[in-house]
Amino acid sequence: MSEQPVRVLACGDVEGRLSALFARVQTIQKKAGPFDLLLCVGEFFGSTPEAEAEWQQYKTGAKKAPVHTYILGAATQKTTKSFPSTDGCELADNITYLGRRGVFTGVSGLQIAYVSGREALQEPAPAHCFTPKDLSALVAPLTGGSAFRGVDVLLTSQWPRGVWQYGNPPEVNTKFCGSDSVAELADRLKPRYHFAALEGAHYERLPYRNHVILQENAQHVSRFIALAAVSNPAKKKYLYAFNIVPMKTMSPSELVKQPQDVTENPYRRCAKDTLKTSFSTTEQEPASQFFFDLGQKQGAGPRGAGHRGRGRKRNSDEDGRGREQRDGDNRPDAGNKQPRRHPQPTGPCWFCLASPQVEKHLVISIGTHCYLALAKGGLTAQHMLVLPIGHYQSVVELSSEVLQEMERYKAALKSFYRSRGERCVLFERNYRSQHLQLQVVPVPLARCTTEDIKEAFMVQAQEQQMEMMEIPEHTDLKQIAPPGTPYFYVELDSGEKLYYRIHKHFPLQFGREVLASEALLNIPTRADWRECKQSREEEEDSCKQLRDDFQPYDFAWED
Repeated sequence: MSEQPVRVLACGDVEGRLSALFARVQTIQKKAGPFDLLLCVGEFFGSTPEAEAEWQQYKTGAKKAPVHTYILGAATQKTTKSFPSTDGCELADNITYLGRRGVFTGVSGLQIAYVSGREALQEPAPAHCFTPKDLSALVAPLTGGSAFRGVDVLLTSQWPRGVWQYGNPPEVNTKFCGSDSVAELADRLKPRYHFAALEGAHYERLPYRNHVILQENAQHVSRFIALAAVSNPAKKKYLYAFNIVPMKTMSPSELVKQPQDVTENPYRRCAKDTLKTSFSTTEQEPASQFFFDLGQKQGAGPRGAGHRGRGRKRNSDEDGRGREQRDGDNRPDAGNKQPRRHPQPTGPCWFCLASPQVEKHLVISIGTHCYLALAKGGLTAQHMLVLPIGHYQSVVELSSEVLQEMERYKAALKSFYRSRGERCVLFERNYRSQHLQLQVVPVPLARCTTEDIKEAFMVQAQEQQMEMMEIPEHTDLKQIAPPGTPYFYVELDSGEKLYYRIHKHFPLQFGREVLASEALLNIPTRADWRECKQSREEEEDSCKQLRDDFQPYDFAWED
């Protein structure tokens, strides 16, 4: 089959400004045309007398749209009167109403799926709203066959909620923007282009992939584009021109090509963040938090624990064998707001901050969801750990709010080490450990380059018959390792990430052995944490010094 591109224009809310829209389209046609069709999302008709009079000129044939124009149905109750029925029909010469929902396939083979209106919040649904039955009726016939790969274009009035996850942020209030059902619809239909409107904003999200790296065969990417209203005062973009070769005529290798700026799928978040939609519902546990008063002794520093408010302390070690003890004074502070509940272990855990086993003298900082601790038997004097306060086994199981704070700690540590002429290496071993420990080890800039560190991990893994691979840029670890997957993960200061899927046996000290090797820190005798243990007094002194040094970078002090 020939691969002839279809030339398409997409438009945001017209709101009855037909003459302004079509005048602009004619100008574009002369400069860059001809275009084959115009797709209008959002609210096409206006509700003012002026908009009605303008529409009558096209309805009666006095004026004609300069290109085949396809529109969605009403997005408000006021404009429902402009549509004779919920079924698609021609409203005027060259202007076609697609219908409530369905699939339009042109002679070129271009497949366009569409849903008109807004998500219904009540039953029976108003005429300008769609229902779960509408979405099911659209999705089932398309995705039922094994040959389904996706649709070329998806048109919706509303934005999909959460589309900004993993991508560039839009200039809208995301708290109230979008529909969960549209998000799942987009995830199911895998459109190459998805257009929406209604928010009065222009937003072109970075393209996102529709497959899980290293687990699924490569698929095409999707692009979400939201368009503003025609002739908006801020002159935000409301017309988008593009060429598209229909999916059915493309070679598979050409279809699945991945652009450099591709990101993870914004709709495939971890189970704890699953969207509540008309397709599936998942209850979410409320966020929880403990507040600790560590006392003056453990707050020792120029400002003391009283200035800190919430204390910041705790311990751990590399091998999942931390010896943490929590003294009786480490209790919820009744003067703070209502304590939150973090996920709790079913048995004893050396790393849960509320555990009786916590060695609080090793804690450096306590945030809302995570805490920072000096590593027990660390490779260097500044070897630290970032750990969740609640019980999580690995990074891929973290809720979004915990992961966000962990990223803040990582950024703070990178700045801290950089000020000391060091780069940091982060690694996690999700194997024979019950509580997440993100190891953070500084390496002097003068010792080696980032490339040297990367090569050392790759070479030593190969020597032990382990195939360590580099995770593509913009790829999230959660997309590669579903919860429960044993793995070893490394993050370099350049942002490069290495990953190994653990199959049977794995050397527990592998991360330390690589960093301690002659090529890097050259301290091979410190590869095993048990050979590096200090006395309680030495640990307290080391932690106090590190706590004071890190304080200017500790965002938790500001809370």
